[in-house]
Amino acid sequence: MGRLLKYGGALLGVVALAAGGVFWSRSASGGITPPATGALAGVAYAPVQQGSLNGQVSLTGTLSYAKRADGSDYPILNQAAGTYTKLPLAGQVVKCGQVLYWVDDQPVLLLCGSRPFYRDLSRGDDGWDVAILNQNLRDLGYDADDGDDFTWETAAGLEDLLDDDDLERTDAVVLPGPVRLAEVTAQLGGRATPGSRLGAAVTTRREVQVKLSASQQAQVKAGNKAQITLPDNRVTTGKVSRIGSVAETDRDGNVTVPAYLTLDKPQDAGTLDAAEVRVRITTAGVQNALKVPVTALVGTDGGGFAVERADAAGAHQTVPVKLGMFDDSAGMVQVTGEVMAGDRVVVPST
Repeated sequence: MGRLLKYGGALLGVVALAAGGVFWSRSASGGITPPATGALAGVAYAPVQQGSLNGQVSLTGTLSYAKRADGSDYPILNQAAGTYTKLPLAGQVVKCGQVLYWVDDQPVLLLCGSRPFYRDLSRGDDGWDVAILNQNLRDLGYDADDGDDFTWETAAGLEDLLDDDDLERTDAVVLPGPVRLAEVTAQLGGRATPGSRLGAAVTTRREVQVKLSASQQAQVKAGNKAQITLPDNRVTTGKVSRIGSVAETDRDGNVTVPAYLTLDKPQDAGTLDAAEVRVRITTAGVQNALKVPVTALVGTDGGGFAVERADAAGAHQTVPVKLGMFDDSAGMVQVTGEVMAGDRVVVPST
């Protein structure tokens, strides 16, 4: 058996109100900086509400094929010496047990497993690499040992596999499962050098990636359900499968982390790749919460948030608040601080 190839919504910050609205900020002395003359016409009020808050986070995401946990492709490294005589095409799907490419007119199979082979295998060998070979043979319907020994059953199953493909011998590349070729960098007729990169692959699983802002990271959890609107406006469902751990900073200084969603019905995605989709994630709800419109928030000098509360006479007071859950679909946010249900807070009039 040939050697296996190695395989490898931003933090709100200062809230700018809609055109024609008023932005109040707290001065260094703790008072209120009034809006410019004439801006009061753009002031409206909303009550602080108390009740349940349904967590809804709306985002734009990208529908593609799942990659490695770190978001990178699976590299395909060649270890066969010779000349590339047949190569796969980008976008082609190769299943476990199928030929991936050819060197010197000899096939290199794709086998599925968690680790690459590091040696030639023959009868009498044992180990985790033999267990991967046995599992692949059994999955393909051939007889094989049910453990990590290269027995006569393994040899018979491998011989049957080669006979079915009219092969005398074969090398193999091990990847985690069926793959879709993301790119092919090797050249037909080019020299196949052990350790050289043939290309890269992704899995055949459909996945949506979104970027969570700092305010959303505390809300969204693995397992949260989601609605995904496809480019043709069809809606399918899914759930958050995992949340990345490596933060990214965009050109505006906003820090985000990636989150990944799987589709309940992957067939709904068809062959779409790198397609922009709209995502609405349902997070855990909050009961008996105080909530205000997101547009009521203003930034403070210390980097926190506040609302402008108006009394019965119309006087305004800046009240610092801490933010809780956001409901993007309703435009509401949970707040805690020196506010009560029924208080009036300033919002833009348009």
